[in-house]
Amino acid sequence: MKTTEIFSSQLPVGEMLSIKRTRFEPRKKQDDLKRISIVTGIHGDELEGQYVIYLLAQWLQKNKAAINGIIDLYPAVNALGVDSITRAFPIYEVDLNRMFPGGKDQFLPAQLVHALSEDVQGSDIAIDIHSSNIFLREIPQIRINKEFSPSTLPLARELNCDFIWIHDAVTVLEATFSHTLNSLGTKTLVVEMGVGMRLTKEYGVQLLNGILNLMKKEKIIITDEEFEAREPFSSEVGDVYYLNAPTSGLFVPELDHCAVIEKYDKIGNIVNPLDGTILHTLYAPSGGILFTLREYPIVYEGSLIARIFGNNDEKN
Repeated sequence: MKTTEIFSSQLPVGEMLSIKRTRFEPRKKQDDLKRISIVTGIHGDELEGQYVIYLLAQWLQKNKAAINGIIDLYPAVNALGVDSITRAFPIYEVDLNRMFPGGKDQFLPAQLVHALSEDVQGSDIAIDIHSSNIFLREIPQIRINKEFSPSTLPLARELNCDFIWIHDAVTVLEATFSHTLNSLGTKTLVVEMGVGMRLTKEYGVQLLNGILNLMKKEKIIITDEEFEAREPFSSEVGDVYYLNAPTSGLFVPELDHCAVIEKYDKIGNIVNPLDGTILHTLYAPSGGILFTLREYPIVYEGSLIARIFGNNDEKN
């Protein structure tokens, strides 16, 4: 195991910004070793990935003889954001995942993402782990850009996640880490799970098993240990339904996150605590999997309440 500083910069407050990478590789080095990079903390308020990297580093430390490739871990890309519990890069207030590929002669956030891109470039596989924000809870899911799905979808199926969402949303488009690295030839997957500013231990263990399973299939590790790889739902064979708040109030859910639901099941109520009235009752527009559910209870008109992955047959 070796820890390397991939980027540093003197800060105006007299402190040093330092972004580090930990590398695991076999004792006997070869020229044709596969390389995987696990990146987390691009958003400073997303901490689920740090727990996954902790679990993975712990496993690798205990199973050094199993390592048959290069495994690079980047636990806190937006270290300043992690320190200040902010999503964006502090002072500049920019989203690092809208700054790629950056440049070494640009302003500080762009220099940082450029250094990360340069360091990860050349990996065979990269996994970019995100949490949701503080408002929503997500089941472990992989988001893939249609443009790169022929090469990334087979890898996604090995990651032990519940849902694969193939779409052109901003989380997988240009100026993101994922799009940049895929464009540079590194097969890159975006994992999103849990909730902002929190750790969901069961999700961390679930993704750890998926990463180990993928690395075993790719012969980055060689071990007799078996790892779970559940069969994920895929947006290729269904539709994603959005449920937004029609009014402001306090959202009180009736169903559990990740529940299997039927069309017209009650999702919850939006209530008025002032007078004890129910302002609106929300029902499922489709049967399927409730893969996103509101975590923060205060809602305003238009606030996202839930996302449901449903069968095409539920449209009518």
